[in-house]
Amino acid sequence: FVSPVGGINVKTLIGTRVIVHGEGKYYGVMGSIPPHMKKEKEKEKELSIEDVFVDIGAKNKDEVLKRGIDIGSIITYEGDLKRLSENRYTGKTMDDRIGVFILIETLKRVKSPYDLYFVATTQEEVGLRGARVSGYKISPDIGIAIDVTLAMDVPDVKEHRRITELGKGPAITVMDRSVIGNRKLNSFIEKIAREEKIPLQRNILTRGGTDAGSIHLIKEGVVSTTLSIPTRFVHSPVECIDMRDVENAVKLLVKVLETETLGKSF
Repeated sequence: FVSPVGGINVKTLIGTRVIVHGEGKYYGVMGSIPPHMKKEKEKEKELSIEDVFVDIGAKNKDEVLKRGIDIGSIITYEGDLKRLSENRYTGKTMDDRIGVFILIETLKRVKSPYDLYFVATTQEEVGLRGARVSGYKISPDIGIAIDVTLAMDVPDVKEHRRITELGKGPAITVMDRSVIGNRKLNSFIEKIAREEKIPLQRNILTRGGTDAGSIHLIKEGVVSTTLSIPTRFVHSPVECIDMRDVENAVKLLVKVLETETLGKSF
């Protein structure tokens, strides 16, 4: 049986291929008791994480243990990156590998007058922990988290409920459950986006948060916000992004970090 590390939509797990990490990597399949074997009342019950297990093809417990698999063994999604169309890709853990990609691409291009720190944090999904300790160590003047947000341009979602849409640019966070984006910083970034003709959306989430939620609370407080990539099917093995949004995020970050008035604006 399994326990989630961070947010998981249980409905996406059944039939999903995974890798169980023991002494080596072992392929497995997520499953549950089939509906054919359930009573009518049980069928009406919503699936929970307690109903899910992983089948690695072992005959018994001893065979599992011989593979170095025990309580606490890590399970990850199995799957390759696939191109859906000219600009759109699907794959596991875009959240937040795409953020790391954006940081790397920004590092290659940026020539900034400021001391810049690019951090790939750990344990964001279970309490923004990596950002808390790295932020305390660095003690920045400004913090910009790079993450994903919900792209809701899918069937049956009305336009006014579409938090963001694919291909319409990255999104600046107005607010989420962890932080209210600094209004001056947001306005500064939006002004540069307009001047450079870089598409930029606004993002409001009533659930979830990003590393900015920890960064803005460091010591006396840090001017913070989040720049996110619209992503469909978040926290599933088939997260979907548009590379035009990624490229525009890199362009915007480079322009923001190279602007000489950035350090004098807050």
